[in-house]
Amino acid sequence: MLTDLVDRAFAARAWPFEQARNLLTHVLAKRLPKAEAIGARLLVEQGKTDEALRAYEPLRRPVVLETGYGPSGLPHMGTFGEVARTTMVRTAFRALTGDHWPTRLIAFSDDMDGLRKVPEGIPSPEILTGDLGKPLSAVRDPFGTHDSFGRHNNARLRAFLDSFGFDYEFFSSTDCYRSGMFDATLLTLLERFDEVQAIMLPTLGPDRRATYSPFLPVSPSTGRVLQIPTLERNVAKGTIVFEDEDGSRVEVPVTGGHVKLQWKPDWAMRWTALDVDYEMSGKDLIDSVKVSSMVCRALGGTPPEGFNYELFLDEHGQKISKSKGNGLTMEQWLRYGAPESLSWYMFQSPKSAKKLHFDVIPRATDDYLQHIEMYPAQPPEKQIDNPVWSIHAGAPPAEASPVSFALLLNLVGVANAPDKAALWAYFARYLPGATARSEPLLDRLMGYALNYYEDFVKPAKAYRAPTDMERAALLELAVRLKALPADTSDGETIQNEVYAVGKEHGFDPLRAWFAALYEVLLGQTQGPRFGSFAAIYGLPQTIALIEAGAEGRLA
Repeated sequence: MLTDLVDRAFAARAWPFEQARNLLTHVLAKRLPKAEAIGARLLVEQGKTDEALRAYEPLRRPVVLETGYGPSGLPHMGTFGEVARTTMVRTAFRALTGDHWPTRLIAFSDDMDGLRKVPEGIPSPEILTGDLGKPLSAVRDPFGTHDSFGRHNNARLRAFLDSFGFDYEFFSSTDCYRSGMFDATLLTLLERFDEVQAIMLPTLGPDRRATYSPFLPVSPSTGRVLQIPTLERNVAKGTIVFEDEDGSRVEVPVTGGHVKLQWKPDWAMRWTALDVDYEMSGKDLIDSVKVSSMVCRALGGTPPEGFNYELFLDEHGQKISKSKGNGLTMEQWLRYGAPESLSWYMFQSPKSAKKLHFDVIPRATDDYLQHIEMYPAQPPEKQIDNPVWSIHAGAPPAEASPVSFALLLNLVGVANAPDKAALWAYFARYLPGATARSEPLLDRLMGYALNYYEDFVKPAKAYRAPTDMERAALLELAVRLKALPADTSDGETIQNEVYAVGKEHGFDPLRAWFAALYEVLLGQTQGPRFGSFAAIYGLPQTIALIEAGAEGRLA
């Protein structure tokens, strides 16, 4: 599926392909001398990545992409966005290299981080209060489902990612520290302690600078992760000495999970130990990326390629904050819109700030559907830049929904449909033989439309009475539609009659006529293509609606 796209992938303009090309340049420069990197790239550009891997042994290692997760809370919109976008870059890289070069996506959970505060909405918060400061993987689980709070949230993360079908490898910070996976890099940091301190201390305020150490020992007496100075270092033994909470001086190895690193050195250490080639992050972490990159180099590693995406805003243009509770949650979006529509929203302009609130869901859904519909007719070089290519890993569905989400919302309201069965009854005329099984996307959209209408559209409905000019036009439209066969289901035929009435009654611009239809008949300022709506709703029912609106009975 991704093996014959090299030429198109190198020419593609969509941002995942730009990132994939950057990643290719980065990995070649990281693993090969300049002359060999040039030769390897020529082979890749010729669609001969398999030959490049055979010729250059350092290229045979998989390309590693990483995303991070802080398990003090549940997975959220940012978690989805980071994994979805990184997956898009990974897919583009696979296309760029003919799918010959193995790749890995690591979802890393920082579950050895100390619990700083009790999250809101947690059952039995006193359990967590007693465990403040301990690694999340050692904090008791208030839900009673796992051996720790960190493990509980890790399980939620994995279930969350699995529900979207992401292909990833899960890494636990605690497991990595305790298994020895990080030991070699930790010992290097111990050896280069002063060099790392020279990078970190200028970034800190005077108070923190006085006590800062990149090593955070785990207290043998209390189990808490301690932010305290390192009193002594013994590089030969691989140990540090610190003052424990009881005042005693304690010596522990920096290996085996006895210490954790401060988060910026930790990030750098992880990049080095796991040989990470790509990691993206939010715009708010630009300075942190710079500092961690310096530490990574000090440890003998190469910082990964990546880019900084913009953060989401609420409907008032304010930065979304979990503590404030503004903006949308994953659960809210997925009540009103398909996961594909959310992936669409994540794809669009990741370096531009976008508002994330309920009003964007219908538009995102219909934009997604429109691009699915466009895809089959596009030439191959355009298909690869169509967002649905990246959303569906190069294999978008063959067909979209036969109707828009906007139209469904209006049908739900006008038909007063209580459930999907009522909506399918209307579609029996418009799509003979169609069922939930034959049109699964339409069936899903019906459920989202029912929820969205009930929660947002219905409370905001505001019908108005028509003006004299509008009343006359509505009555003529009713007459014209009565002249059509009662079983007319061709939306274009009905739409032509609507256009004709608007022009004959002098609506200038013509959109004022359609605005009148929406405001008088639907109680809103915008609506779907009226002919398509009438075809599904039924011609007799539409005529009755128009006559009621003309008489002011809807206002």
